[in-house]
Amino acid sequence: MSASGLIYLDHAGTTPTDPQVLEAMLPYFTHLYGNPSSVHTIGQEAKHALDNSRERVAGVLGCRTSEVVFTSGGTEADNAAIQGVAAALQQTGNHIITTSVEHHAVLHTCQYLENQGYEVTYLPVDEYGAVSPEQVYNATEPRTTLVTIMYANNEIGTINPISEIAQAVRRRSQELDRTIVTHTDAVQAAGFLDLNVRRLGVDMLSLSGHKFYGPKGTGLLFVRRGTPYLPLLLGGGQERERRSGTENIAGIVGMALALEMADAGRDSASEHCTRLRDRIVREVTEAISDTRINGHPTNRLPNNINFSFEGVEGESILLGLDMAGVAASSGSACSSGSLEPSHVLLALGQTADLARSSLRLTLGKENTDEEVDYLLGVLVDLVQRLRQLPTLTTTGS
Repeated sequence: MSASGLIYLDHAGTTPTDPQVLEAMLPYFTHLYGNPSSVHTIGQEAKHALDNSRERVAGVLGCRTSEVVFTSGGTEADNAAIQGVAAALQQTGNHIITTSVEHHAVLHTCQYLENQGYEVTYLPVDEYGAVSPEQVYNATEPRTTLVTIMYANNEIGTINPISEIAQAVRRRSQELDRTIVTHTDAVQAAGFLDLNVRRLGVDMLSLSGHKFYGPKGTGLLFVRRGTPYLPLLLGGGQERERRSGTENIAGIVGMALALEMADAGRDSASEHCTRLRDRIVREVTEAISDTRINGHPTNRLPNNINFSFEGVEGESILLGLDMAGVAASSGSACSSGSLEPSHVLLALGQTADLARSSLRLTLGKENTDEEVDYLLGVLVDLVQRLRQLPTLTTTGS
């Protein structure tokens, strides 16, 4: 349990900034505050920090430093990738392929482009929330310019076969003699999955710093050299004219270090979280009847657990856990203010009522067995008590 007495199980929503990361950032808020575009000494010190951070990121991604574009977060990176490719290739095609379970940063961008005259195919997913390379291959056509499919789902943790999907797109692109760009939203993958873009085979990849113990307001977009791309933000021409705006040096320094640390600790974090995850799944399903595990049983993020408890409102579970000192969620933090059922769970074929009964628990490297002991006691009792309450009649689906 943390010093505040809180048990934090919402690491997919955000993570605390690592103390080492914060320490590395502090000088760039104080005496190393220069603008990296300035030619004077303090500006060049900031430029050195920017270049060093880009090298660190490139080392983790296995790419050239020139292929790293720093952004304000995963949402901007997703928007920039999708809109940037769509604009750059609009003379050759207007068809985009994605899935029905993407993060809203992808879905809403695709919907925006539909209003601009683009055609979007939203691939259905299997019972676990995944798509296959064959689906993607069969959906591509001569007008297709972009395929954007998430690496791992932020709500249910299911992992997509991104390298195989990228291979299928590349094969289809060669057959059609057309440029088709492959982008993946890898925001949830950092710290648990391989991010080497050469092995993944993708042309673009999005990350967000605050998902791997870095600062909020930081992100990056990998853009493979030669990928058709027009910038979303215009101005001073920073980031090789791909993302204008004075760089957030403190944030970039922190994110680069956090990414290095997350990648170095990937095996230990995965082992730790998998052990706790499997214990929670096993004991909750044994103790609470009519419990469903959402997402793939094994091919999922090590830290992700998503339950549906029949006959119980997920919001009531969240409030009960919060009162007991446990922070959890019911899905994407970006849409947690919505009372609508999860679009991800609906895509799995769940009814709206069952989708509203979901609980997402996402573990972190600091969680302990003692915290799991406490969670299990609270959750089992809470669900049992809520099921004994009289059911209110509701309207709508």
